[in-house]
Amino acid sequence: MIVTFLRHGSNAWLALGLAALAAGFAARVLPFSIFWLVTGALTFYVSEYGFHRFGFHAQPSRFAFIRKLQHRLHYDHHAEPDRLDLLFLPVWFLVPNLALTALGFAIIFGWSVVASAMCGVMLAIFHYEWVHYVAHIPYQPRTRIGKWIKQYHLRHHFISEKFWFGVSNPSMDFIGRTYKVATEVKRSASTRKLYR
Repeated sequence: MIVTFLRHGSNAWLALGLAALAAGFAARVLPFSIFWLVTGALTFYVSEYGFHRFGFHAQPSRFAFIRKLQHRLHYDHHAEPDRLDLLFLPVWFLVPNLALTALGFAIIFGWSVVASAMCGVMLAIFHYEWVHYVAHIPYQPRTRIGKWIKQYHLRHHFISEKFWFGVSNPSMDFIGRTYKVATEVKRSASTRKLYR
């Protein structure tokens, strides 16, 4: 299960990046701050919801190249939610976004916070990818929270694509008013065919 997880998308690169940061912190080559690590993680959890709701579910672009990216990043995942090659963030999407995020932290807060903040961002992405993976494979989590978060995400795929945008946690769905009780939502006919 873990080997399969690391074989897809950006997961192996994330693991290597996290190992490099951990080594840098351990050797005291990079400054470490738990505050900035948590800030980085929270930054990702907010952006996870924003990207998913407003970016990945955006109307199809009029430009063919952008539409192709939209399909690879999310539309095709809805069409075939069990395909692992469509499940994870591709390297070509993740790396530029990590670079821009690091630059944003550096410009706003200074270079000294970047390593810790990016460690938090990358840990949160790794968590997101793992939760997303478990939600889409034939595996039943052992904990109550694990079972709940799996069914929470699957509502987005099999009940309505208009709600439940939080993949790794539901907090932003409450803030964005996209949390609903499943029995109160009418089943959508377009969960697998976004904008078709």
